[in-house]
Amino acid sequence: MIVAETAGALQASFNDVWLTVVHYVPAIIAAVVIFVIGWVVGMILARVIEQVVAVLRVDDALRSTGLNDAVKSAGFSLNVGRLLGELVKWFVIIVFLITALEVLGLVRVTVFLQQVVSFLPHVFVAVLILIIAAIVADVVKNVVTGSARAAGVTAANLAGAVAKWAIWIFAIMAALNQLGVGVALIQTLFMGLVIALSLAFGLAFGLGGKEAASKTIERIRSDVSHGRE
Repeated sequence: MIVAETAGALQASFNDVWLTVVHYVPAIIAAVVIFVIGWVVGMILARVIEQVVAVLRVDDALRSTGLNDAVKSAGFSLNVGRLLGELVKWFVIIVFLITALEVLGLVRVTVFLQQVVSFLPHVFVAVLILIIAAIVADVVKNVVTGSARAAGVTAANLAGAVAKWAIWIFAIMAALNQLGVGVALIQTLFMGLVIALSLAFGLAFGLGGKEAASKTIERIRSDVSHGRE
């Protein structure tokens, strides 16, 4: 009697397990298919983005700014296309993974991954801000330095360096703001830097342009005196 009851209980347990497995097999297959599709799509998009960035020669533009040396000194290699491609690839993979987990009914894991997915676009924008800043900062430095030299300002190199690092500082603050890192502190630092840079520019052009201003005034006086003669 006891043996029969035990055998019946075991059979019922095995039947329940089997029914559960049979019930979940279609969901597991669907989840695996969804995840594989997401992986393939992510890989394709990563390669496309890497090729587009290579055609645009973004890495060459960044190397001309000297950023490549700084990246190498940190033990990394400069490859913007691969970086952006990896971000997009994992964004797509996680989105498809969320769908696959929803099919399996894993709600808690899905909620966590949704938070990760909502954060990845901010990382993407922050990286773009820093890349654009690296290109623009060097161009602005050359323009400001050249303009200051043409105006006869002795502190032309200082003015160019200040302009370059001002753009870098603002870009870093904007990137941190995108990542949600200390927003209130960043705003306070931003206001302080604006005031400090304004004073720095005023002193640089005021002291450096003193000689140029005196020469210009002397030239005007000479022209006026020749005109009277």
